[in-house]
Parts: sequence; structure tokens; C-alpha cells
Amino acid sequence: MNIRLRHDAIVRCLRRNGTMTVDRLAKEVHASRRTVLRDIAALRDQGFVIQSETGRGGGLQLDPQSVQTTPRLSVAEVFALLISVSAMRAARSLPFSNLADAGLAKIERALPPDKVRDLRRFLDCLHVGQLSPLQDLSNIGVMDAELLSAFETAFLQRQRLRFRYRDANGSETGREVEPHAMLILPPLWYLVAWDPARRDFRHFRMDRISRPTCLEGPAFRRRHVPFEDDVCPYRDLQR
Repeated sequence: MNIRLRHDAIVRCLRRNGTMTVDRLAKEVHASRRTVLRDIAALRDQGFVIQSETGRGGGLQLDPQSVQTTPRLSVAEVFALLISVSAMRAARSLPFSNLADAGLAKIERALPPDKVRDLRRFLDCLHVGQLSPLQDLSNIGVMDAELLSAFETAFLQRQRLRFRYRDANGSETGREVEPHAMLILPPLWYLVAWDPARRDFRHFRMDRISRPTCLEGPAFRRRHVPFEDDVCPYRDLQR
């Protein structure tokens, strides 16, 4: 479990149970006592009011008001909301679109300037189009929950991405690529990446990607992605 998911799990546990000991929290989130104490300190820095009571029956308590009044959204979380809205819009199945756009604009205004810059760079990598009616949709799988956080690092820092990929025949191979774009053809989602081994762009269905890992090293150079005319960049972020 990565740090962000573990923080979310700790908040959920405290909200659900009221008072919990550090040892019980550690067991719930499958982490060490030291890690949980470090996470509690980080959550307090983010604005969550977590109180400690010593003695019999004591433990950690979360002030529920702090959760309601101090929402902390990461770039990846806001991006997830934006691409969900854009995917529904591309599929022509987004009711109340004006309300959705207004809500997203409010979220953007609440972000600090550096996060807005990251978000816009992230959105520059997003493209949306229409899926061919001849596409076989009988074998769509579930996307790995770790993908978006890995994409955030890979795209913003231009780091290579390593993952396992399962092709249409079920054969699995290891791939190491330079991620350049995300393509949404509802209901299918693709990672568009330069494959150094094949010296060409490749499209990887996200529901066939597993175990994504960002690789440290020099940033790769940007390349022009040759999209078709019916694929457009998503640029609906408020300016």
C-alpha cells in the first residue's frame, strides 16, 4: 500500500471506529507502529485534527470536523475527477455537465499555484476520442489502482515506466517505456508510450497493465505523438 492509500485508510479507520490504539491501526493498515506514527504526524501537518489520549481506554481520535473543513486533494486525485468527467463527456453520457464543470473549477481554485501548474502539465498529456464501433469489448478488465499515482510521477518528471503487460492472447511480457500521453476512447483507456526497444510508439490498454514502477534516471525528451484527426487534447481546465 502506498503512502497516499495508507493515509486514506487511517482516516477511514479513525472515522469509523472513533478511538483506536496505534497498534490496532498498524494492524488494520498492515504497517509497522513506527510507520503509523509517522503517518499520523503527516496527517496532522495536512490539517487533520488527531488527538491522543493516554491511559486505559485511550488512543487516537479524529475530529470529524477537520475532515469536512480541510479537504486535501492531490494533483492525481483532481486529475482522476477531470478525466472521469471528460470520459463521460466524450461518451456523450454526462448529465448536468455545467454543474460538474463548476465544481471542478472550484476545486482548481483551491489548489496552490504549483499544483495547478502540475495539473495543467498532466492535462496536456490527456487526449479523448471516439472508439470504433467494431472494437471488441468482451474482455475489458479492471485497471490497477496504482496506475494513476505512477503516471503522475512518470509524466510530470518524465521518468521511464516499467510494467507487466498482458496482450490480447493473454501472454504477459515485461515492458519499459517512455510515457507520453493517455488516450481515452470510452470505455477503453490507453497509455501511449515510446518503446525504445522497438523504436516506435505503442498503445497499451490500461486494463492490461500491472505492477507499474517508475524508474529513476535522466528525464527522457518529449516526442510528438501522432494522433488521428478525431482525437483531441483535453483542455477544459479553467484559465
